[in-house]
Order: sequence, then structure tokens, then C-alpha cells
Amino acid sequence: MTASMFTAVLAGAFGLVTGSFLNVVVYRVPAGLSVVAPASACPNCGHAIRRRDNIPVVSWIVLGGRCRDCDVSISPRYPIVELGTGILFAVVGLIALSPLEAIAPRDAVGRAVLLVAFLYLMAISVALALIDLETHRLPNAIVYPSAVVLLVLFAVVSALTGDWGALARGLLGAVLLGGGYLALAVAVPGGMGLGDVKLAVVLGLVLAYLGWGPLAVGAFGAFVVGGTVAISLIILRRARWRGGLPFGPSMLVGAWVGILLGDRLMGAYLAILGVA
Repeated sequence: MTASMFTAVLAGAFGLVTGSFLNVVVYRVPAGLSVVAPASACPNCGHAIRRRDNIPVVSWIVLGGRCRDCDVSISPRYPIVELGTGILFAVVGLIALSPLEAIAPRDAVGRAVLLVAFLYLMAISVALALIDLETHRLPNAIVYPSAVVLLVLFAVVSALTGDWGALARGLLGAVLLGGGYLALAVAVPGGMGLGDVKLAVVLGLVLAYLGWGPLAVGAFGAFVVGGTVAISLIILRRARWRGGLPFGPSMLVGAWVGILLGDRLMGAYLAILGVA
């Protein structure tokens, strides 16, 4: 098994556990509750979830999707979020970290820290997308700490690899993308929320740290995804032009397209224009 495959398997297993925690985050953060205490319990009967009933995906299947104590149905969203997070973590682990044997030890540590940054970003992406879909909010309790955590992790990577230019580019990208969204929010009142502006600062930091290509693709991709979803819903008569569709999920999907495919898509685009 290659280092990349091993990393993907390990990241996927960690993603399953993280997905279980994200279910708590998605429920409690919008309600202003602590994600640490009290312990998880059945919302119907109040009985605390036993450890053996808290195994990601497996416990839900074993229990038949019902509470052990009161037999009330447990939403399939819980195992779906757990499994989905595990798969997404595995994808990030497979793509973001090349085999360790092929890179210098110093750079290997830097890439490992970078992997941690992207796994963290994936975790908050899942949480923020679900919360925004349900409440049309992007909680500061998640967005603000994510900016600090990612900035620190990228600074560590730059210190390990000596690439301080990437960090400077990331900070500039945060200002540019955040400023662009702020301009849209001011120009079109109600069309863009301040939560989107704050998230844009975080995504601008991440995308520009990787390069200008990922930033351009990620920024443009958000509007492509958002427009496609809006038009599809309108065609299906499930939304109106001013139906208040949350834009955060589209921003996050677009950002991940930029992260994973940004350089390739930008290179292909420039080749078509004949400038690459």
C-alpha cells in the first residue's frame, strides 16, 4: 500500500468519527449550545447515548435506525453525514498528500501539516453547508476560529518549507475575495449576507495560498454552482428568483473545485486562449 493510499484510509476512518461530531455541531451551534457538554442524548426520551451505540454508521444499522430506549426513529441524516464525511476525508487524503518517499523529509512534514489544514477545512465545510441549508446562517462561532486555525497552519507550513510568498499571497487573496463579496453585499442589499463575506475571507486565504489559479476557479465556481442550483430549482418550480437560497454551500463547493482542480482548469482555459 502506497503512502497516499494509507493516508486516504486513515483520513477516511478519522472522517467517520469527525462526521459523528459534526452531527452534534450542526444541531447545537445554531442553537447556541455547547458542543462539549452535556453528552449526546436521545431528543425524545433524554437517555444518554451509550458508547456502543455511538459507533459511526455501524450503530445506526445495528439499532435499525431507532433509539434503544424509546424506539423512536433516528434520522438517516446521521449515518449519511458520518459516511459522507469519511468519504470526503479519504478523497482529501488521497489527493492532497503525495507518497512520502518521493519528497524531502522537511517538505513531508510541511505537506502533512497542509493535509491537516485541508481536513479541517473539509470538516467545517460540511458543518457550514448543512447549517446554512437549514438555518440560512453561517455562524461566527465556526467561521471566525476557522480563519485563525487555517492562518496558523499555513504559517507553520510556510515556516517548514520556506515558502513565505504563499502565505503573503493567501493573505492578499483573503482581502481580495472578502472585499469582492463585501462590494456585492453593499451593491445588492439582501443578495449577499455578511456571513458570506466572512466565509469569503477564509476561502480566499485557502485558495490564494495554493495559487492564483485556484483562487480564480474557486471564486468563479461558486457562482456557477449557485446559478446552476437556482435555475434547476426554478425549473422544478421549487424556488423563485428571490427565494432566499443560501449561497454558503455553493461557495464551499466552488472552493473545493478550486482546491482540487484549480490549476488544471486554469491551465486548460489559458491553453484555449493560446496564452499558456
